[in-house]
Amino acid sequence: MNSRDIVLSRIRRALADVPRDGGPEETHVPRDYWQRHAVRNDAQRIDLLAGNLSDYRAVVHRCTSTELPVVIGRLLRDRGARRVVAPWAVPDGWLPGDVERVADSAGQSPRDLDAVDSVVTGCAVAVAETGTIVLDAGEDQGRRRISLVPDHHICVVHAPSQVVDSVPQALGRLDPARPQTWISGPSATSDIELDRVEGVHGPRRLDVVISSPGAPRT
Repeated sequence: MNSRDIVLSRIRRALADVPRDGGPEETHVPRDYWQRHAVRNDAQRIDLLAGNLSDYRAVVHRCTSTELPVVIGRLLRDRGARRVVAPWAVPDGWLPGDVERVADSAGQSPRDLDAVDSVVTGCAVAVAETGTIVLDAGEDQGRRRISLVPDHHICVVHAPSQVVDSVPQALGRLDPARPQTWISGPSATSDIELDRVEGVHGPRRLDVVISSPGAPRT
């Protein structure tokens, strides 16, 4: 058998219980797998998210909602960012007054975005067990490309409302018809000698700001 025959035989075997007059989408698939692997309270869930994001080399910052503009301003100043792209629903108050706000627009080319210093977005949901941030082109997240081309991404996660335990729980919150970007740390790849290179497929630096209504955490 060649590779094509092997693949087709596996597909036929996987669809063996599907009636010939029906498609896979018309056949009930039991989803009795675990929805999460532990019972956690909000604080434990947020701590797990922060720890897993750090393991993926994202830089995690904890603050209250009132401290959010101060933290974002400090991160932009530390990078020397002068031009920042932000979707229209990102509040003006999040950005310091001495930076140029670049609107997310359909006419932007990759070259235009490459000339931007940083991007600031919100997120759709964050997965604690995998340290993953999901963007779905929402009003505070913008087009997919603005989070992929600039070298520095600041992503704001509102906790606890946007933090879930597991991937199945995250999928339940997402619309499958919307474009989704799943982010676990800054962009990274390795060559055959296992040398890690960051920034090939997206931002070289990812700052995740977890904003909570309670007391600040460092």
